[in-house]
Formats: sequence, structure tokens, C-alpha cells
Amino acid sequence: YDSPFSALIPITCLIISIHPNREARLHRQEGNVTIPYYQRNTMSEDAAKKEEPPTKKVKSSPMEQSPASEWPEAWIMPEGECKDQKAPNKQSPNVPVTVEQLQDLGICYWKLDAGAYDYPKISVPWDPKDAIDPKLTQLRDDRGYNYADIITVHPDTLPQYEIKVKAFFEEHIHDAEEIRYILGGSGYFDVRDKKDQWVRIHIKAGDLMTLPEGIYHRFTVDEADMIHAMRLFIGVPVWTPFNRPCDEHESRQKYVEDFMDEKKVEG
Repeated sequence: YDSPFSALIPITCLIISIHPNREARLHRQEGNVTIPYYQRNTMSEDAAKKEEPPTKKVKSSPMEQSPASEWPEAWIMPEGECKDQKAPNKQSPNVPVTVEQLQDLGICYWKLDAGAYDYPKISVPWDPKDAIDPKLTQLRDDRGYNYADIITVHPDTLPQYEIKVKAFFEEHIHDAEEIRYILGGSGYFDVRDKKDQWVRIHIKAGDLMTLPEGIYHRFTVDEADMIHAMRLFIGVPVWTPFNRPCDEHESRQKYVEDFMDEKKVEG
């Protein structure tokens, strides 16, 4: 036959010759049930799927803070005016501050390997999604950091360097958590403890530290005059400082309630 279907005729005949019993070809007996042959494979696949346990996505646990041995050194500063903000300013004898005391003030800390990865000297902004350090990536995801910038505080990179460094040293609070990851160099974060004493924390490359919203603090480079740091934020970046006194500010009141109310802490 000269038709579009003529090529199918030999195949049809071949099938019939192989399966002369049409009923046997179309049905198959499984136990007491007669199953149409064309459904057999489908049902077997469905049964196999039911037997397989559902795959669950396992959410990783938040990264634990670093052990006490890795935290930066901290100490109580002498009372009175700080005449040289870049000097260590330790008492004699030194009065160290423990990790437990820092944590009691709401400070969090992780040690990372900053030297293993390349970061620009200055990048405003810097996309946290570009992070390739697995620890930094996990912290970013755990804590919801979606904005960052990278700065280098040094006479060659920061215009009006000495003026800016003095401005950083004004005692203030922020209305959001402050997150700093030190990529190079070193400096000091000073925070007020529960007795209103200055606690000096010496931060260096690899230190990622957070200060809680509302804590009185200040910052300075040390005598090396250089710090390379990443600033991380949740949501819209916040740089606004509220200089002391600002005890009536809602962020300060929140900090006092969360960390300085002894009855709440004991409870």
C-alpha cells in the first residue's frame, strides 16, 4: 500500500506473530489480581516510590562561638581620662576580663582564618554573597547578614585620618547590633561593663565580634595605625552613633533590660 501507514504493517504483523494470544499479551496475573499489562510497570514503580523513605533536608545547626582560648585579650582600663587612646592602657598590675564576663555583657565572638582569603582594601558596599570562606558563609546565613562593606583605617586610605580616629573614640551606642570582622591589622574596642568601667578588647586579624544594640562603646586603632575590617549588617546599614548621654534612647533601655537588670539575669 502506498500510504503513510504502510511502513507500520510489517511491524504489526511481527508483533502479532510474536504474541499470537492477544489476551495473554495485554494482561498478566499477579496473585489473585489480573492487571492490565500496560499498567504493570507503572504500578511497580509507584510501589517502589512508596517504599522509599521521604528525603528530608537537614538544616545545619548554628555555628557555635569560639572556645575561650581563642577569644581576644581583654582588661579593665585605668580610671580617668584616656590621654593616649592608641596605647594599651592597662592597670598595674593588669586586671584581666574573662570570656564569661564579656559574654555576660552580650558580646559574641568567632575566630576565622582571614589570611586564607583575599579581600579588597576598600569596598563600599561589598556583597556578603561573594564570601567563599565557609565559616563566614555560615555566619552570614545563620545571622541574616545581607549587607557589608570593607574599609581600611590607615593614614594612606582614610582622608582626615587623625580627625576620624578621634571621632571613632567618642563614647556612643547604636540602634542595631554592631558586627566587625577584622581582616588585617589590629585595634581596640572599649565597652562599658556593669560597673561603668571601661573594658578594653584587643582585636586582631581573624576576629569576628558582635556588640549588642545599645551597649556604650568606642573604637580606636592601636599603635600600629592600621586596621582592615569588614562591617556586616542585617537589612539597611546603620552607621548613626548616638553619643552619651542617651540613657533614654530605646536601644539603651533595651540593653539595660536585657543585660544589666540583675533580677532578670538571675531569673
